[in-house]
Amino acid sequence: MATESLVGLTSDTLADRAYRSVRAAIVTGELRPGQKVTERGLAERLAVSPTPVREAIRRLEQDGLLERTGPRTVKVSNLGDTALQDLAEVEVALRGMVARFAARHATPDQLDNLDAILDESDDLRLVIGQRLSNGEVVTRNVNQLLDVMQRFNDAVSACASNPVLIRLLDQTRVFSASETRARRLERVAEDPRFGAERYATHRALVRALRAGDEVAAETAVVEDARGGLTALLSDGGH
Repeated sequence: MATESLVGLTSDTLADRAYRSVRAAIVTGELRPGQKVTERGLAERLAVSPTPVREAIRRLEQDGLLERTGPRTVKVSNLGDTALQDLAEVEVALRGMVARFAARHATPDQLDNLDAILDESDDLRLVIGQRLSNGEVVTRNVNQLLDVMQRFNDAVSACASNPVLIRLLDQTRVFSASETRARRLERVAEDPRFGAERYATHRALVRALRAGDEVAAETAVVEDARGGLTALLSDGGH
């Protein structure tokens, strides 16, 4: 499935963004195992100069996602299921660390905002349940719910007050935001109640944050993240 990962980049952190974009394209299968890529070709697709692409390729070689075949040519490594699971474990662990920091630093206003966002999600889940009972299409409502939950995740990250950790998490996500959404929508099309059982962990997380309980906060997030990534990874892989 095509993704939106290889798009034009215009930020000061071009090397980081090139790294994330190419990495996402590899993990999601937009760039296929064994496919040859060049600095110039990637630079053209990303609409940047070769310099940030060169740095991104160097980092991806260190990650084992690219293999060099010539001075300016590399190929995509063959990523097996084990490698993808290893990548997922890194993301899950970093999400757990974000929760720990959030338990230390979340303010009362931030916590109230998290509860308010979850109230919105509860209302949308009720609407989705009612529409499903009536045999109606719920795609628009599911998209709204995904938007709300993205706000929730962003708000939790803000509670952590640790930009370095958030940057690391952004760089190590298995799927880009667009790919995650596309996969979730595909799964919902197959099973409209896909992932519904995991929403209870969000309330557990807020309770843990209010109590300043780092262990409980990490446990709630790790449980949710591991369940979510496992479900998405089982969606046919590449």
